[in-house]
Amino acid sequence: MNLDNQLRIEIQKAIRALFNQSVEQLQLQPTNAEFEGSHTLVCFPLTRISKLKPEETANAIGNYLVEHSGIVSRFNVVKGFLNLVIADKVWAEVFASIYANKNYGSLPDNGKEIMIEYSSPNTNKPLHLGHLRNNFLGYSVAELYKAVGYTVHKVQIINDRGIHICKSMAAWKLFGNGETPESSGLKGDKLVGKYYVEFDKHYKAQVKELEEQGVSKEEAEKQAPVMKLAVDMLQKWEAKDAEIVQLWKTMNGWVYNGFDVTYKRMGVDFDKLYYESDTYLLGKDEVLKGVEKGIFFKKDDGSVWVDLTADGLDQKVLLRADGTSVYMTQDIGTAILRFRDFPKIEGQIYTVGNEQEYHFKVLFLILGKLGYEWAKQCYHLSYGMVDLPSGKMKSREGTVVDADDLMQEMVDAARQQTEALGKVDEMSAEEIDALAEMIGLSALKFFLLKVDPKKRMMFDPNESIQLQGHTGPFIQYTHARIKAILRKAASMNITVSADDLKAIASLEPVEREALYLLSTFEAKLKEAAKEYSPAVIANYAYDLAKQYNQFYQNIPIFNEADQAKLRFRIALSESIATAIKKSMRMLGIDVPERM
Repeated sequence: MNLDNQLRIEIQKAIRALFNQSVEQLQLQPTNAEFEGSHTLVCFPLTRISKLKPEETANAIGNYLVEHSGIVSRFNVVKGFLNLVIADKVWAEVFASIYANKNYGSLPDNGKEIMIEYSSPNTNKPLHLGHLRNNFLGYSVAELYKAVGYTVHKVQIINDRGIHICKSMAAWKLFGNGETPESSGLKGDKLVGKYYVEFDKHYKAQVKELEEQGVSKEEAEKQAPVMKLAVDMLQKWEAKDAEIVQLWKTMNGWVYNGFDVTYKRMGVDFDKLYYESDTYLLGKDEVLKGVEKGIFFKKDDGSVWVDLTADGLDQKVLLRADGTSVYMTQDIGTAILRFRDFPKIEGQIYTVGNEQEYHFKVLFLILGKLGYEWAKQCYHLSYGMVDLPSGKMKSREGTVVDADDLMQEMVDAARQQTEALGKVDEMSAEEIDALAEMIGLSALKFFLLKVDPKKRMMFDPNESIQLQGHTGPFIQYTHARIKAILRKAASMNITVSADDLKAIASLEPVEREALYLLSTFEAKLKEAAKEYSPAVIANYAYDLAKQYNQFYQNIPIFNEADQAKLRFRIALSESIATAIKKSMRMLGIDVPERM
């Protein structure tokens, strides 16, 4: 039973009966927490047909619904807002239909496909805190789209070529002495990142030395030997020099092995990988075709540009004077290749930080100018930066927060907390390890996802790990508590059918509120997918867990003498546990059976 749809039908009947008019659009919203009711009809827009004051309109509709609908038991009016209290027998029917639907929280396949890009790192350094928000966000949006019926293609573009890669290669060539992940004991991405830092250190020293010799800063930056080597490597790579290509493959291979370890611990995956080294040539071809068609233009130095001043932007370089590509070039090629590979997709969602908003405006405009209609179906899922409280969890370099280090520190913190609370006294070492991993990563993921993606946020590791408050561990603990109740019910041979639930004649307010939240699950999924915001589901899961705890503290379950009520409360507990588990799974978070 879809209560919202049925309620809209009954309200429309009331309007026709009372005012002899039809209304297609109704403003129906959740009731403010300070008033009784679950659904509120905004009556101000209806006064033009009722010819009554807003309060009078609301009272007329409310009285009609109580007398004729069989859905509304009572109402209250606050100015022009009609707050409706749904009859308990209706809530019982709603719950019976939810309980009978084992797929509740997963909408049917809608036959549509969508592509979601996330992660998309450079192969010159390890993943960091920003990548964690990116990966968790992109993965979760993908799970949300699956839940609302889409076939989802999870992809990333690996930025595996360009001057930044050659910088690490140049530093390793000059200063590496043949060092490998095996000889150093470092993860491959960490080792390559080490040489990216080495490049920067030597580059700055060489620029300073040249400036002291009287060379201008601009010229010194070009003439620094380590930079000249990196530029030479880039040009040789594009010319397919065998030695340079082999070094590039070797060092990138180290990085991929390191990334795979990090992704596995993050709990994210991809259906297809794209590599800039494969897509930039297609982008170059498209740019050169654009020059022939007059869409782009060449400057005297041979560089290729697009003029977007008529679109309110500026000019953007697409090919450098030496013929090498820029990021925009490969992004053009990648977008085209993806629509060729997956012609049925309705669009591409790019999960990239908000510092790249201008880049994606330019990209989508260029694709449109090249004649690709699907450019209108591309969306930049922009998200804000993540800050840490001062002085907490610095990486080994002291500049960025390493993703591996942060995940490990969260797991260590979870272990310390659970051991201090005596929660693991009867667990084996393997069970303790698994629980610490689950809680630590839950705390991290939930805290990063509960905030609207567009907002810059502060990640507080200590706050995130708490068992009380707006945290992942609080929700996990609530789920574990419910599972303990269900195990006890099973030991007592208590079974429930959907038909049993329809017999409930009256509900306690806290039960009614829990049922209302449960009934909004699929609407919240649709909202979260539409807004590209896992925060909607994260906060729904928290509200549901919080509401269940109120129910648990105020309503007896096993002390209930009425067997119908006992079965109802067991079923309610079971359904809420299922909704919590599904919600958290969409965030990439697992919930424990015991905790």
